[in-house]
Amino acid sequence: MIKVFILKFRSSNSLVFVLALFLFAIGLVTLKSIESGQTSSIYSQSFYKQLIFMIPALIGLLTAFLIPRHTIHRYIYGLYGVILIFVLIPYMGREIANTYRWVDIGLPIGFQPSEFAKWIVVIALARYLSDHNLQMNYFSANILPIIIALFPAFIILIQPDLGTAIIIMVPVLPMLYWAGARPFHLFLFIAPLISILTAFHWISFTIWAMLMMFIIYKAKPSIIFGITTFFSNVFLGLLSPVLWGMLKDYQQKRILTLFNPELDPLGAAYQIIQSKTAIGAGGLLGKGWGQGTQTHLKFLPVQESDFIVSVIGEELGFVAIFVIVTIFTIFILKIIRSAYNVDDRFSSLTMIGIASIFTAHVFVNFAMTVGMIPVKGLPLPFVSYGGSFLLSSFIMVGLIMNLSIDPKDY
Repeated sequence: MIKVFILKFRSSNSLVFVLALFLFAIGLVTLKSIESGQTSSIYSQSFYKQLIFMIPALIGLLTAFLIPRHTIHRYIYGLYGVILIFVLIPYMGREIANTYRWVDIGLPIGFQPSEFAKWIVVIALARYLSDHNLQMNYFSANILPIIIALFPAFIILIQPDLGTAIIIMVPVLPMLYWAGARPFHLFLFIAPLISILTAFHWISFTIWAMLMMFIIYKAKPSIIFGITTFFSNVFLGLLSPVLWGMLKDYQQKRILTLFNPELDPLGAAYQIIQSKTAIGAGGLLGKGWGQGTQTHLKFLPVQESDFIVSVIGEELGFVAIFVIVTIFTIFILKIIRSAYNVDDRFSSLTMIGIASIFTAHVFVNFAMTVGMIPVKGLPLPFVSYGGSFLLSSFIMVGLIMNLSIDPKDY
């Protein structure tokens, strides 16, 4: 048994596991710095909790690595149904931090089902797309995959958890493209969002309308379909003020302060301002481990999870951030390379979906810490504090290692 495990490990994409461990170590060093000088019990400190979380995370990784590929493919629809139930369970419990995201399991920590919904949805999509490969040239074949992701995403959105809902939807288009869907069909799904975003500035909306006309012309759909697509997107753009009014006040503030943080420096923009201050103060090499003033004077909020990059930037400098970005780049490229090389469509699609999840998390986390996008509350994989997210991330690593092995090798 041990010999078989060693052989399977050597045949897998084991570098992703090594890189994940290295990122986890960086996270631990940062968490230890955040809590240096504190006198609270070790059981209440995120550093020691994260170490404890690593135990189930490694068990989850081993389980995902050892479970047979055909078993994953066979039972994923059932697991998808189970996770739909689990993301509904938080509504039956008490509200935590004005949201219904966690399930109380009788421990000092909660369980967040939405973290596991990310990769379960990806595997469910991979099975559907691999089983219906020959139909992907038809537009109608793209609708059901979107619905598969939309169900859990909508439930999570009203918790509310906009960031996780977006992450669940992110892998859909890359997976559809990888499965052979026509680029024009994918454009039809993206176009409404772009129409809404560009409608707030008449020049950008005009440019987008001209670009949309060109894309429709080059795709050469039927005249009726092309005209309907164009004018429906224009009409949707004109409705954007109504959609803006449907957002909650705090959501509007986050978007507005993205472009002008001084509008609400003590409210919606406070996190972004403090994060940018911390990163800027670190310079090239940082102030030194444990020497961050924004961190230790508690000016920087949510520093253990969402803004842990800001802590790293202040104490270890731009060089450390560059190293982390480089590691994540290698990590994601290795996953994509495995997806390209593996001789199994189901495995390939699953790895593309997981790569999309990690890419979205890394991009959003880094972008929000420097004020490029509104604060979404998305942690950095392996580095940020959080039990459910750490377990989910290492399960995805186990899946990558498992599915990266050529089916003929075992």
